Amino acid sequence: MQRRSFLQKLILSASTIGVASLPFAVARILAPVNATEYSNHLRPPGALLDEAEFVKACIGCGLCGEICPPKCIEFDKRQGGKAVNGPYIDPEKKACILCMKCTEVCPTESLTELPREEVKMGVAQIDRSACYPWVDRGVCGACVAICPLGKQAIAFQFADMYKPYIKEEGCVGCGMCVEICPHPSLPIRIVEPGKGVITSHSV
Repeated sequence: MQRRSFLQKLILSASTIGVASLPFAVARILAPVNATEYSNHLRPPGALLDEAEFVKACIGCGLCGEICPPKCIEFDKRQGGKAVNGPYIDPEKKACILCMKCTEVCPTESLTELPREEVKMGVAQIDRSACYPWVDRGVCGACVAICPLGKQAIAFQFADMYKPYIKEEGCVGCGMCVEICPHPSLPIRIVEPGKGVITSHSV
């Protein structure tokens, strides 16, 4: 009798846990995949665009991080194998200033010397539903002022000098706009090359 009671309680407990976890499982299945992938793990300027080729070429020597003036280059500890100690930039912490010194000291072909206008770390995107000027919550313009490529990459909308917009063909994804943005929700992010597109805006 005690054994039957124990088994009944065990089955009841297992059933309760299973039913309780069902909504979480369903939510994960039904959750939409993000159309745009934002990144805080950008490769340095001049990096090979093919990630597999970059990982293969990079020897993890750390010279790019040593010479970097703003010390924005960090080194990967989250991946194993050949990807370990690979350089990356998190623009939310410290962005790239496009000095291109890292490309000058790289001993392999993982970082290539090129004009900063030809760098392609990604493309910035502004969430206009969160950007202060776009929702009439104040005047800013910090992103436009800080951009190392100036009007080639970002500018104010015509006839409304405080609403910034990204020029996709000119933006190289350095992340300076991300670092300087004063909004706590970070309405500016970088979209990695080949991982998402610049989405249309409702504002």
